[in-house]
Amino acid sequence: MPSAAENAAPVTGALLLCRGTPDTVAPVARLLREPMRAAAAGEGWTVLVPEGAPWRETGGDPVERVVTGWAGALAVGGPWPVLALWWDPGHSGFVLASGFRRPVGYEWLAGGTPVGEDEAVRTVALRLGLDPVLDLQALDVLTRGDSDADARARLIGLVAVLARTGLVLPPGVTPGASMPVLRVALRAAVGEGDADPGIWWGPVVRALCVVQVGLGVPMALWGLHRRRPALVLAGGLLATTGTAGLRARFPAPLGTPP
Repeated sequence: MPSAAENAAPVTGALLLCRGTPDTVAPVARLLREPMRAAAAGEGWTVLVPEGAPWRETGGDPVERVVTGWAGALAVGGPWPVLALWWDPGHSGFVLASGFRRPVGYEWLAGGTPVGEDEAVRTVALRLGLDPVLDLQALDVLTRGDSDADARARLIGLVAVLARTGLVLPPGVTPGASMPVLRVALRAAVGEGDADPGIWWGPVVRALCVVQVGLGVPMALWGLHRRRPALVLAGGLLATTGTAGLRARFPAPLGTPP
């Protein structure tokens, strides 16, 4: 377990919040090709924490770009919005992906200085079905200068607003914490009634992959016919993701003899 000093130091990390239950989110998360651990996060929410660390290697893509890809893939793969929270020593922020719509996000410097556009926050409130008055006012506070609120406090404030929708993060799963701390906390939170992407195996995942290919190919062809690049891109993404999943090797269910 990392020490308190290690956890307080500037770190790079991320977690995903999906507006769905673990039993429905987990098989789709398996398609990300990045090991994820999932747990219930209140009523109708699932929190996902990446198990691996290749995305944090020196010279790799910035964390916000990586989580934007994860959120977009999850949002396309299911009927739910996905909110990705990310942080590094210099910045923190979030990205919301919903269906095939363009992801929106917001960012703060380490000291809490807002560097995003207020319109993005309003879009997030709309897509998550938040109260257009009370919740939006609470979110607007996060876009104003506050010398007492650093970037980590801003993310925690965002989670507090989402609590009105039923979001309750497991104990110890806190934005801004180090990844080892998050993993330990989430493992402790995963109980008998929760789901973990690792327990989903071939038949379930392959069925989802077939659906993705079946939707993606016609969509891309229709986009070409109608000269609509957005449809071509979306259809190609679905088909590519589904094809990659069909080629992958999946573990057997827990308890199955080798």
